[in-house]
Formats: sequence, C-alpha cells, structure tokens
Amino acid sequence: MVRSVAERAYLPARNLLEEIGDMMILTGRTIVSALRPPYPYGGEFVSQFLFVLKLCWFPLLISTLAICYAAPGLQAANFLTLFGALDRLGGIFILAAVREIGPAVTAVVLAGVAGTAITADLGARKIREELDALQVLGVDPVKNLVVPRFLALMVATGLFNVYAILFGIFGGLAAELVNHQPLGPFWTTFFENADTTDLWGSVVKCTVYGAIIAIICCYKGMTASGGAEGVGRAVNQAVVLAFLAVFAFNYVFTQMLLATHPEILVIK
Repeated sequence: MVRSVAERAYLPARNLLEEIGDMMILTGRTIVSALRPPYPYGGEFVSQFLFVLKLCWFPLLISTLAICYAAPGLQAANFLTLFGALDRLGGIFILAAVREIGPAVTAVVLAGVAGTAITADLGARKIREELDALQVLGVDPVKNLVVPRFLALMVATGLFNVYAILFGIFGGLAAELVNHQPLGPFWTTFFENADTTDLWGSVVKCTVYGAIIAIICCYKGMTASGGAEGVGRAVNQAVVLAFLAVFAFNYVFTQMLLATHPEILVIK
C-alpha cells in the first residue's frame, strides 16, 4: 500500500521533470535554428506577429487600465489620503505599473490569448499528422513553425510591455483626477523615482516572458495526443504551466535585479 502511494506521488513528479527537460531541449533547438541559416521563416514571423497584435492589443488595454486604476490607483490613493500624501502616488506607480503590473498583465494576456491559439493550432496539426508529414518531406518543424512563433511572441511582449506601462500610468492619472488632485505632484514623484533600470529591466523581463510562453505552448501543441479532447487538455496545461513558469521567473529576475541595483530600492 505504501509503495502504491509512493508510486502515485512519484509518477506525476517524474512526468513533470521529463517535460521540463524536453522543453529545455526544445529551447536549445529553437535558439540554434533561429541563428543558423537559412532563414525561411520571415513570412511566418510577420504573420504570427500581426496575429498576436490583432488578438491581444484590446484585452491588454482594458486589463492594464482597469487593474492599474483600481489596485495601485484608487486603493493606494485612499491609503495615501489618510496621511495627506496623495502626491506620492506617482512613486508608487513606478513600483506597480512599471516594475510589476505592466509585465505581469502582458504575460497573462499573451499566454491566455495568443498562447492558447498557438497551442490549439499546433495541436490540431499534430492530431492531423501534419507535423509528421513535414518531417517526412524533410521540413524541420522547429525552424519553420516554432522559431517564428518564438520570435514573434518575444518581440510582441517587449513592445506590449511599453504599451501596458503607458496605459497603466493613465490609470494612475485617472485616479488622481477622481480624487480632484492636480497632476503636477504625480509627475514630479513619478520622475523622481523613475530610473532607466526600471524600464530596461521591465522590457527585458517581459521579453523573456514571451520566450517562456512560446516554448511551453509550442511544446504542448506539438506533443498533443488523443484527438480533439487531447488538444483541449494541452491548451489547459499550457496556460497553467506558462503562468507558473512566468511567475517563478519573475521572482528570480526581480531578486537578481534588486541585488545588482540596490539604488532602486530607495523610494524618494
């Protein structure tokens, strides 16, 4: 009985570790394929980038504006009003919108919208045996299918992060106006606490988010099995794993950034 319980606990952990190992191998193959000529994926890259752009821009706008207006906007404004320090709201938005909420919302929207579409597309191709047919014809699925999606999501998340930061700041401005405050103090404290490290750290972090989402979603799509039900299961697993991987990487990256740039810990 003890042995059966141990096996039940061991098998899921072993399968997860095997999947992580396979994803790391896929990551290496993708990077090598992206750098090694020839480069036949230019048209597919543009197509995937425009596809992600069309799907994600509006959900990202609404999500970022609503979250930044509600959480660090109204809630922080109510708290700061108790101390008569509502002019410090701009400094809070460096911590909230630029460092964390902008990249996090971008990753969630990209994984939930574009990532699921990529998994479903590749999963359907796997079920119809199109990927096997490509290999028989001598076409590398990694170079022609994974690489353009990998690059498109990296570029899209980096650009969308700047977009999310801008609309997150608009949420803070809206909170200031709702509280009948002038915008001058907001901008003053915002730029006093702003640093180039915050911006490039946010963009780099979000770009890696795109790479993580692309690898997980492509892997899950290319290993789907079991018909239409298996594709749906792969989509669910891809979203959950992408969220877990993104948040785990966020913790590691933030700790490293704060350790190497301690000056951004000081709130002016």
